[in-house]
Amino acid sequence: MTYLLDTHYMLWAIADSKKLSKGIKEIITNPEHRIVISTISFWEVSLKSSIGKLEIAGFLPEDLPNACLQVGFEIECLSAEDSSTYHKLKATYHKDPFDRMLIWQAIRNNYTLISVDGNVKKYTSEGLKVLVA
Repeated sequence: MTYLLDTHYMLWAIADSKKLSKGIKEIITNPEHRIVISTISFWEVSLKSSIGKLEIAGFLPEDLPNACLQVGFEIECLSAEDSSTYHKLKATYHKDPFDRMLIWQAIRNNYTLISVDGNVKKYTSEGLKVLVA
């Protein structure tokens, strides 16, 4: 199975693993699972870092892609198809464009999104597979 980590889970997996539940740790470390990080998350971290809304102990935003690769995560760029079909996500339970694009990327690519945001469950009506933990 392929899982897409939201930005919180990506940061916790890299910089603060004690915040991960046992179940999420098992998913992330299971070699039968493909764990994907979207470049959208790197963009979100970089933007929030630049305006002083986010600081990651021991990491600069530009360190994150390599850190993700080192733990075995795959990095997926936002494709032209993902971005050009984004208008098909009709539900608007989120206003945050980063969350919405991660949701759409998961739907479009048939990934299960792992998120901390309970609001994300509402997008199952749009075809989202989600694990909120």
